[in-house]
Amino acid sequence: MSLAPRTTAPGTIRILRGGDRARDGRRPGPGAVIIGGDYVGLGIARRLGRRGVPVVVVDDERTITRFSRYTSHAVQVQDLRDDEATRDTLLAAGERLGLDGWVLYPTRDEIVAAVSKHRDALGATYRVPVPEWGTVRWASDKRNTYELAAREGVPAPRTWYPRSTADLADIDGEPPFAVKPAIKEHFIYATGAKAWRADTREELERLFVRACEVTGGDDEVMVQELIPGGGDHQFAFCAFFRDGVSVGSMVARRIRQHPAEFGRATTFAETVDIPTLQERSERLLRAIDYYGLAELEYKRDPRDGEYKLLDFNARAWGYHMLGPEAGVDFPVLLFEDQLGRPCAHQRARPGVRWIRRTTDLPTSAIELWAGRLRPREALRTFARDPDVEAVFSREDPGPGLAEVALLPYLMRKRGF
Repeated sequence: MSLAPRTTAPGTIRILRGGDRARDGRRPGPGAVIIGGDYVGLGIARRLGRRGVPVVVVDDERTITRFSRYTSHAVQVQDLRDDEATRDTLLAAGERLGLDGWVLYPTRDEIVAAVSKHRDALGATYRVPVPEWGTVRWASDKRNTYELAAREGVPAPRTWYPRSTADLADIDGEPPFAVKPAIKEHFIYATGAKAWRADTREELERLFVRACEVTGGDDEVMVQELIPGGGDHQFAFCAFFRDGVSVGSMVARRIRQHPAEFGRATTFAETVDIPTLQERSERLLRAIDYYGLAELEYKRDPRDGEYKLLDFNARAWGYHMLGPEAGVDFPVLLFEDQLGRPCAHQRARPGVRWIRRTTDLPTSAIELWAGRLRPREALRTFARDPDVEAVFSREDPGPGLAEVALLPYLMRKRGF
C-alpha cells in the first residue's frame, strides 16, 4: 500500500484512484464529491456508498478515505485553503471526471467558506448544499456568531474584543480566560490550537500579543470567560435543517475531546435528550434562513446551569456517524433532498455511543494522569464496545489500516 502522494502544481489535480471521465463523458450518478477525506469524509463515503451512491474524494492531505471500498475515485489537489484555488480545482475535477449534477460535501470550515463564496460558479457543475455567504458568515466568524446569539437571546460566554493591550484593562472579568481567534482556521493551522488559556492578567497580555502576531492583526483576537467543567458539561445540537425546521436532529454529549480543554475534535460522544438545545439552536438557524448540515456546540455552565453557545459549524461534524446508529442518517438526508426526493423527519434516540479510538486512547490516558477521568469510568468505556467506531471496520478495513500507517504523518500534521 503506497500512502505518499506525489506533489502537484497549483491549480492541477492528480487522480490517485480510478480513471478519467467515462466513455459517455459522465460518471454513473449523480454521486457525491467529498472535499476533505479525513474520518469525517470517511463516514459520509460509507453511508452513501452502502446505498450504491458513487463517491469521489478530493483532498490536499493524505486521506484515509482514499482506501475505502466505497470510494470510486480519489483526487489529490495542491491547495484547499485558498478560496480561488478550491474553486478552480473543484471545477477542474468536475470537468475531468464528468461530475455534472453531483452533490458537494465540504468537511472543513475553510472549504465551506470557499464553496459558499463561489456558490454560483460551482453550481454550474455541482449541486451545492451550502448556503450563500450572507448566511455562512454567521458561522465562519465567531464575532458574528455571538452577535447572532445575543440578538436571538441565546446565552453565550462573556466575550471581549480588545483592539490593543491597553484595552485589556477594560475587561471586567476574572481569570482564567480563553484567548481565541474569531476565524479559527487562521489560528489552528499556525498554532495547532483552537484557543489558549490565560490564568493571570500577565499571561493574558502575553498570549494576546502572541495571538495578534499569529492572526496578523488584533481585530481577530477575542478574550472569553472560561466556563469550568469537562466532558460532563459539553454538548452539541446537530441537524439537517431546511425551511425553518430540523428534518433530522440529534443532541449529543461530547464526553471527551482532543485536546481536553479546547478540543479540535471530539473523541467520545453519546446521544442525549435535551429539548432546550434543540429549541435554542433552531431559533438561531431559523433567524439566518439556514439550509444544510450544522452542529452548534454548547457548554453547560455549572455556576448558573445555563447551556452557553461556544461554536457553530456549518458542515458535517466529526461524530456525525453517531446519527445513523441512533436513527438519523445525516449524509443520506442531505443527498436525498438535493435530488428532490422526499425525506421523512428523523430524531436521534438517546444512549447511543461513538468513539474514535485513535484519539480517545491517548486522550483518556492524559485525563487519567491529570486526575480528570476516574479509572472506573475509563474501564467502563473500554469494556463496553461502542455502538459506532469512527474509522475501524471489518467490512471496510482499508481506512483503519491506512490510519495506523499514517500516524506519524498525523502526529506531525495535527498533533495526534
